[in-house]
Amino acid sequence: MSLMHVTRRLEIDAGHRIMLHGSKCRHLHGHRYAIEATVCSPQAELHQSGEQAGMVLDFGFLKQEMTACIDQPCDHGFMASLADLDVLRMFAPPAQAFDPWLAGVRQQVERDGYLATTDCRVGSKLYVVPFHPTAEELARHWFQRLQPRVLERSHGLAHLDRVRVWETPNCWAEYTGDGVLSSAG
Repeated sequence: MSLMHVTRRLEIDAGHRIMLHGSKCRHLHGHRYAIEATVCSPQAELHQSGEQAGMVLDFGFLKQEMTACIDQPCDHGFMASLADLDVLRMFAPPAQAFDPWLAGVRQQVERDGYLATTDCRVGSKLYVVPFHPTAEELARHWFQRLQPRVLERSHGLAHLDRVRVWETPNCWAEYTGDGVLSSAG
């Protein structure tokens, strides 16, 4: 079977910690993440007309979706696990009691799979997820967020094939989809 792949890369700077890690990653630290999203068209089919003629998915459209799902909520922010109460206490708004604030955070994470907010101490960006923010988990999470957007922006022609998250220049994790063209709904 012939396939056509296109890939877009986006870089962000963000902090995190892996609270249960047995080594130095349990400390607060940051990375220059590089995120690659690869889109695939089965049978190497390309758009035949319109503004995407001759394309699987316009690189600009893919950039817009990656910016909305990854860059805007996470760049120059901190990614925290919902279970990391010590870190969440550091970010909690000083004018609010922690427990009610945390309950609201938990409710949104359970509903949407994440919370992106600046309603926290010193207005910092905070991205709360229901998992430890490892490269592996982030690759899966961003894949799940991007997948329906890619399908919509390609008018059903293409699907998200993989998301690769580079945590350092030497280390990356990749999550691949099952190749099924479907949308969340």
